[in-house]
Amino acid sequence: MTYDLFIPSQLMGALLPDLILMVGSMVLMLVSALRPDSAAHQRTVGIGAMALVAVTIAAVAWMAAGGATSATNGPIAVDGFRWIADIILLLAALATVALSIEHNARKGIMQGEAHVLVLFATAGMMVLAAGRDLMVVFLGIEIMSVAVYVLAGINRASVRSAEASLKYFLLGAFATGFLLYGIALTYGATGSTQFTQIGAAIQRFGLHANPMLLIGIGMLVVGLGFKIAAVPFHMWAPDVYEGSPTPVTAFMAAAVKTAALATFLRLWFESFYYVIDAWGRPLWVLAVVTMVVGNVVALSQRNIKRMLAYSSIVHTGYLLVAIVASSAFASTAFLFYAFAYTVATFGAFGIVAALEHSGERATLISDYDGLWHTRPWLAIAMAVFMLSLMGFPVFGGIGFFGKWYILQAALASPVSLGSLAVILVLTSVISAGYYLQVVRVMFMKERPADALEAPPLGSLTRTVVAVSAVIILGMGVFPSQLVNLTAAHGFKPYNFSPAAGMRAPAPER
Repeated sequence: MTYDLFIPSQLMGALLPDLILMVGSMVLMLVSALRPDSAAHQRTVGIGAMALVAVTIAAVAWMAAGGATSATNGPIAVDGFRWIADIILLLAALATVALSIEHNARKGIMQGEAHVLVLFATAGMMVLAAGRDLMVVFLGIEIMSVAVYVLAGINRASVRSAEASLKYFLLGAFATGFLLYGIALTYGATGSTQFTQIGAAIQRFGLHANPMLLIGIGMLVVGLGFKIAAVPFHMWAPDVYEGSPTPVTAFMAAAVKTAALATFLRLWFESFYYVIDAWGRPLWVLAVVTMVVGNVVALSQRNIKRMLAYSSIVHTGYLLVAIVASSAFASTAFLFYAFAYTVATFGAFGIVAALEHSGERATLISDYDGLWHTRPWLAIAMAVFMLSLMGFPVFGGIGFFGKWYILQAALASPVSLGSLAVILVLTSVISAGYYLQVVRVMFMKERPADALEAPPLGSLTRTVVAVSAVIILGMGVFPSQLVNLTAAHGFKPYNFSPAAGMRAPAPER
């Protein structure tokens, strides 16, 4: 299937999965509003949301299997990178709703709209991942952000949840201002908001040192840096992650980050590849500071949700290395890492959600003391996720193989990134200090006599945790299958040729 994105009907066809999710979400919102809030009704809405996500996944798979592509460079991408990113985001949405159905019932969150908001946020993320125009990117960010602001404060009985929502909203609005100024300045310098046309204008008119363009790029870094929680734009993340309902925290840590970074990667590869000398060093510094600060601060955390928040900041730094690399292998490494990170994150937060008690918050690392003695399978699963996030070779889904492929992308970069690769390895060693701490207390400490008994795992939570653990272990033993899939759907920097270097872009229609 080849779409001409300048024909409205074909543009709508290229947006088929996104439209299915958006229209279905609107219908489900009406269904949610038809009956009073109750545990049974929110479960019904949740099951409907899971079914809608499954249909959307099928639509994405059908588009990918049909080799959907575009004949013109329009406002959205129609390529394999978009489809793989969509699958990752939709799987994250599926896991979020599955965890929320049982978690919300325990916490007294009876609004069925909570599940619909996850779908709206995911629809925004899909638009974000598809965008090849700065206006489409802004639209996707706003659809995603407004829904996530509400999700962070959906537990109206919790002061922490209200605080998380307010902080996220205020800082998000502030960051959006930087993003809009960056878009305006980039448009003023290049005369376009479309990614490939921006790259063409930079090359054609010699804008490599244009002050307006460089300031615009800097403001775009600030705006997107907030969304991905890169240091120093990360200060909202620990408080928001701690105060939000645990499934929503997992959603923000994995899906929001993946969507924003996918856009970051495409924008930099298709628009700003020709000014790598200007932005390469600042992004290098951003990646290093994010990896170092995230790891060092995570070592001092005693709350497991805050520790995982700083852990997610660290992984942002790792993924920024792939963007800085700007090599032909970078997008493949990004997709592999993003998928594995999403799986490990939902597995870990699934266990955190399972161990939270009704009316209590069992989120201190000390609450996991001796878990092996009372809930051995949960302890084993949590150990798998911690070791995977750390980078232990057998649990290589995200850790060993994911970082290995990012290192390969860095070493294949057209600019020298040997020092950045060394810093990545050293900071990965530091991360053992807090990941192994969780493993140590579970297996090497006795269960306190006054420890509260964790509630039984619901079938949906059990499924999310078990499937996540199996995928992580499977990827550690057989990583090549996912590598081949992501390699087939990655993309190179715009008009990049290893033999010829950079070439002037072809004229746009």
